[in-house]
Amino acid sequence: MNFPYSSKKWMTISLAAVLTTAIGAGTLTASANTGSEQAKTTATAPAQAQATPDKVAAETGSTTAPTATAAEELTLEKAIEQALQTNNTLVNARFDAKNADYNQQLTYKTSADMPAEMIESLEAAKAKQVGNAQGELTKKLNALSVTATEGKIKLGAQNAFYNLIFAQDDYQLKKQSLSRAETQLKVAKAAFDVGTKAKTDVLQAEMGVAGAQAALTSAENSVQIAIMDLNDFLGVDLTKKWKVTSSNKQTSPVSMTMEQAQAQALSKRIEMTKVQEELNLAELNVKLISEYSIVSGLPGKIARNNVDKAKATIEEQKRAISKEVAQAYLNLNAAREAIDYQKKAKDSAAESYRLTNLRFENGLATTLEVVQAEEELSSRENQYQKAVLSYNLAVVNFETSLGN
Repeated sequence: MNFPYSSKKWMTISLAAVLTTAIGAGTLTASANTGSEQAKTTATAPAQAQATPDKVAAETGSTTAPTATAAEELTLEKAIEQALQTNNTLVNARFDAKNADYNQQLTYKTSADMPAEMIESLEAAKAKQVGNAQGELTKKLNALSVTATEGKIKLGAQNAFYNLIFAQDDYQLKKQSLSRAETQLKVAKAAFDVGTKAKTDVLQAEMGVAGAQAALTSAENSVQIAIMDLNDFLGVDLTKKWKVTSSNKQTSPVSMTMEQAQAQALSKRIEMTKVQEELNLAELNVKLISEYSIVSGLPGKIARNNVDKAKATIEEQKRAISKEVAQAYLNLNAAREAIDYQKKAKDSAAESYRLTNLRFENGLATTLEVVQAEEELSSRENQYQKAVLSYNLAVVNFETSLGN
């Protein structure tokens, strides 16, 4: 076979192709365990995004995304604050709680004003004391309902925020994948032009580029959807642009035992406050019956049954919360370990891709093998980013289960 270059010149070209392919492979070697460092991304059109090394993405939890004009900075804390101000569900819950308080005041205003010396019967005592207690309980429960809704809104805001971060990171990974596929196509065409590779290698490389481009388009759409989902949840304009600043949660082991976590949740969760207040109201009924009537009568028996029922409800609530905390605790530990596994798998796929490229340059591998190795690397990169996302969401769920 006659080559258009001297053997020395041909070796230079081959080495350049190898280096180009190796650089295109690019391994992702960063750890997700930072949380103290921060980087900025902008939630705008992904087509304007600049590629960012995976080390920055993994160690800071962010990527350099498109730069938008006059985009407002958005941190996780600010996203939560914005949601607490403008989320429609929470705004309506606050109005409902206020109206419920007003209605309760109207219902018990007359009996609550009754002087104590005029109370001579059980009915009058209930009208005043139970009425007052019921009014206070209703007011407290309305406030707790708002607090519970706020907790759900905080959780939802964090989920939407991290989903956008994942979508942006995934977009950057798909850009890297496309770049690797395009590099492989250039190498395949160069080899075909000098007669060292067949046309099928070029066709297979073109197939790899087409697949990577389709994946990039899908990732771009996912970013736009994630932006709209976040804005919708925050209660702001759907097209609002953000310069996103994020950092991953610390991946160090949980500093408390499961039993300690459960105890903390039982002392802080508003569900426990609610059922305890209901028990207090039931016990007040029994107390009034004992003062103005006889507890052994039918009303007294009903009142005591209500006390026992309230106590049973408390135990049921304790079990439900303890179970929820235990599940969140176990999920958190599993998610933390998954990051380590997915990182090793990703690094292994990156090395396999690099070696396959070298084998291709030496005529020991086909373009199809290179394309398959790149697809495996792209998949492992994506799985690693999902593991980071899952861990961050697991931390959020665990903190929420504690009543924080």
